[in-house]
Amino acid sequence: MVSKTEKILEVKHLKKYFPAGRKSIIKAVDDVSFDIYKGETFGLVGESGSGKSTTGQTIIRLYDATDGEVLFYGENVHAKKSRAEKLKFNRKMQMIFQDPSSSLNPRMTVLDIIAEGLDVHHLVKNERERKERVEQLLEAVGLNKEHATRFPHEFSGGQRQRIGIARALAVEPELIICDEPISALDVSIQAQVVNLLKKLQKERGLTYLFIAHDLSMVKYISDRIGVMHLGHMVELADSEELYKNPVHPYTKSLLSAIPLPDPEYERNRKRITYDPSIHDTSEEPKFREIHPRHWVRCTSKEFEHYKKELGQ
Repeated sequence: MVSKTEKILEVKHLKKYFPAGRKSIIKAVDDVSFDIYKGETFGLVGESGSGKSTTGQTIIRLYDATDGEVLFYGENVHAKKSRAEKLKFNRKMQMIFQDPSSSLNPRMTVLDIIAEGLDVHHLVKNERERKERVEQLLEAVGLNKEHATRFPHEFSGGQRQRIGIARALAVEPELIICDEPISALDVSIQAQVVNLLKKLQKERGLTYLFIAHDLSMVKYISDRIGVMHLGHMVELADSEELYKNPVHPYTKSLLSAIPLPDPEYERNRKRITYDPSIHDTSEEPKFREIHPRHWVRCTSKEFEHYKKELGQ
């Protein structure tokens, strides 16, 4: 059940810059703000290089933030913390990675991979309990308990991603950052993994930040969606609203690229090419609410133009 009142995560003016050569910097994430509510799936979409994965990795502290704040239940994630505090935070927030092949240690059995979090956080008393917990997790993600003794190379890509999901679930987190968890999988397997994530969310009351570039899959799983382009969040709205009434030209271009299994539609589909030069450069764009719960990054002149487009 999605709580519209309880914020689990607040991202405020987050920036992550990387040095590129002697005097230049890459602004991978540049002044991004959004909230995630308990029990919801917040989708973060954009093309490769838009900064969506860097945003997720900075939230979970794989990168230090250049500026801005990430508040998890009101606590600043990037503040200096003791080892005990870091462990507590790591238990509450977990990540599922894009490539299941490279994110699983090839020298470890599935049992040890999944039990790693249980060991670090001292969540089991003995070997028997450890084995039982891993077997329960394997069954929860649609694998057999017999798989525990095998190594990652003995599994298909979809099965490896299920192992990655079981590893993330092991410590009973509240928020899981899914960093393009289906992009390395066959299309036939993608829907199975997304359905599994939805089922686990319902059963365990999980909250997801779901990062992807496939807008059709993001619509299927997300309650709200943020669209990123070159380090900026350019639009944010409820899933249905974003697809019905896209406002930012970049969002429109992304949506126009989604193929549909309809030959008639496909014959007449017009791709919209995004041209950044159309934007008003007379002032710095800001994130503005164009409609209740629908935000767009624009200047005041563009804001008036977009409102007219929406018939407001």
